Amino acid sequence: MSAGGLRRRTGLATVTMVIGANLPDVDAIVYLTSDASTGLAFRRGWTHGVLAMAVLPVVLTGVMLIIARVVEAYRGNRPAKRAPLPVRASQLLLLSALSIWSHALFDLLNTYGVRLLMPFSGRWFYGDALFIIDPWVWAVLALGTAISLRRARAVPVGAATATVMRRAERPARFAMGLVAAYIGAMLGTSTLGRVFVEREATAAGAPPSQHVMVGPLPLVPFQRNVVRALPGRYELGELTWSIPPRYTMLQAPLDANLDNAAVRAAARTPEVRRFFAWTRFPFAEIGGAGNGVAVRFEDARYSFRGGRSFASTTVVVDTLNESR
Repeated sequence: MSAGGLRRRTGLATVTMVIGANLPDVDAIVYLTSDASTGLAFRRGWTHGVLAMAVLPVVLTGVMLIIARVVEAYRGNRPAKRAPLPVRASQLLLLSALSIWSHALFDLLNTYGVRLLMPFSGRWFYGDALFIIDPWVWAVLALGTAISLRRARAVPVGAATATVMRRAERPARFAMGLVAAYIGAMLGTSTLGRVFVEREATAAGAPPSQHVMVGPLPLVPFQRNVVRALPGRYELGELTWSIPPRYTMLQAPLDANLDNAAVRAAARTPEVRRFFAWTRFPFAEIGGAGNGVAVRFEDARYSFRGGRSFASTTVVVDTLNESR
């Protein structure tokens, strides 16, 4: 956004947008002070909800105005190659809001989700359109930004008129347009994919799902990871957007295993309750642990083909199903 022209609105525009685009993730600091389940329960909540979306832009604007005064005092009367843009509070507030809100929007687009209504509601919202870190989005935006910045630097100081700068900014704007079209296509195919998968699965004799996810895979926008929630189990599959589209169930349904007595005992522990505040398609695996039972909780959306996911919680319960 900065290279596309917004950096000309006010001084400190670029640094404001860089900070704002990352500011909601300040909640990641919880991982440095707590266990993984606490981090999962807290992340993408308070700092990503509607209250934070109203407060954080104001806070960031205030901080940047203070920084502007410090920079101005430090600079004094020193000559500069280019006259710095004046810092405008209204424009800083606008750019702060755009960058912070865009962070929540991009978090909404993936399968991890975001709690947009925090602190008033802990409900998760999922777009299921982009991978958590989509390489195509990053590559297109980076290329467009790099070309625009190179063109802008090549403009002589005296020739940097608004018309000339707009020409230099065209690649960045074109890149943003491409990304917007890509996101729209991914959102549309996710929505259509849920309808298609449900129709194909039920036509093949599978029971109707309680909830279905058609999520993106890294690097392959034409294939989707599918999870269908069935009573007590999950159907894992893959959707390929070919001609015609094809849905394939990858393996036997994955047993959620949540009705087991040891699993129910483990689910009463604080760490598992925090895990369930985050999970979307939970399932449990049971193994031995000395005189007790080790119960490992996973989420099927990140256990592609039934493998281990990046987020899990393990609890040991004794033979009487009392948590240790």
